[in-house]
Amino acid sequence: MVEHRPILTLLAHLVLIIGVVIVAFPVYLAVIASTRGPNDFMTGVLPMLPGPHALSNYWSMLTTGMTTSGAPPLGPMMLNSLAMALIIAIGKIVISITSAFAIVYFRFPLRQLAFWIIFITLMLPVEVRIVPTFKVVADLGLLNSYAGLSIPLIASATATFLFRQFFLTVPEELMEAARVDGAGPMKFFRDILLPLSRTNIAALFVILFIYGWNQYLWPMLVTTDSGYYTIVMGIKRMADVADAVPQWNIVMTAAVLAMLPPVLVVVVMQRLFVKGLVETEK
Repeated sequence: MVEHRPILTLLAHLVLIIGVVIVAFPVYLAVIASTRGPNDFMTGVLPMLPGPHALSNYWSMLTTGMTTSGAPPLGPMMLNSLAMALIIAIGKIVISITSAFAIVYFRFPLRQLAFWIIFITLMLPVEVRIVPTFKVVADLGLLNSYAGLSIPLIASATATFLFRQFFLTVPEELMEAARVDGAGPMKFFRDILLPLSRTNIAALFVILFIYGWNQYLWPMLVTTDSGYYTIVMGIKRMADVADAVPQWNIVMTAAVLAMLPPVLVVVVMQRLFVKGLVETEK
């Protein structure tokens, strides 16, 4: 039994409000900075109210970019990041759910060994194996391509593990009933397991989309053509200007625009995302 005490309720809300302020205040400053002119940050006083340059800043970044730092317009870079994030998220989910299905529902030699080999790859992140991975991508001629940006990042041991654990909780009676009805393995997978995994897929999609959207090191290595720059690379190039002061209003404009697609994905899929993380049947 949970006691409802006004003081504890007030304290809980106060802690939540403080947490929201701490998290949201840098975002607020970025939005304010994106509406200001280039000289508003040279006075030593941080502006706290919106300025008059919002439309011009956003329009220039979406159409012309920032020529002083070699950053192309943000529109194409955001499309590149969107394509990369979607390919990574969808590819990870497809490969992980099918591999987990094979490990749980098929009996073949060294089945458990195959799972543990997949799981052990968690100890080898991209940064550890980046040199041999780059060599393979270069030898296959995948530099400056969407395939080179996304395919090396598609495999996911974490998603495979999560789908495996969920499939182990599915009652065996469902599989037996499907077998009695004449359903084959793929029909059982398509008609029963996929609908049951809907919330898990949604939660993983949100996490993996943000993972792909925020990639910086790998795109920087495999792209030399500005036509394949991602939004995170563009922001970094804008902040690193030689022999000049960064135009922080433009950098913050790019940062605000870069936040919009992940925020939109989280808002649209919030209900399924939360349900996929907290439901007890997993």
